[in-house]
Amino acid sequence: MVFEDIYRDYWNKVFRICMGYVNDRDLAKDMAQETFILIWRKLPQFRNESAVGTWIYRIASNNCLRQIERSNRMPKTELPEQIEDTLEPDMEWQSRLLYKCIAELPETDRIIISLELEDVKQAEIAKITGLSESNVRVKIFRLKEKLTQKFKQYEQQY
Repeated sequence: MVFEDIYRDYWNKVFRICMGYVNDRDLAKDMAQETFILIWRKLPQFRNESAVGTWIYRIASNNCLRQIERSNRMPKTELPEQIEDTLEPDMEWQSRLLYKCIAELPETDRIIISLELEDVKQAEIAKITGLSESNVRVKIFRLKEKLTQKFKQYEQQY
């Protein structure tokens, strides 16, 4: 397993997971970069007991949670800044709105839905989060409903 291949294959996915946590483009880039530093350091210890993606998502999730706890930059009820200012200008408004809705979720829900959006298998999400597969399935179903409602509320405002 070559680090450069991992970096190339997983950078965008890890970045989007970080965005789901912090909804701040610059902070998400920093978190993703720190995640890859951790991956690079821990790569010799990877024992193939899980898929490399599962291992990477777990490191990304733990790193994001650690960073948020350490900095206390973002209270759970507030966004750090307007989402329009933090995302790439070419992103569609629906994507920006989706990130805004995701950012308002509790931390565990953010990682679950971010991984689901990355097409990570629910069994892997369960391993990453430490929840049972059935609990993950129920949470994903409820999160999709919750996000749909939030999305519709915001959509009416625009």
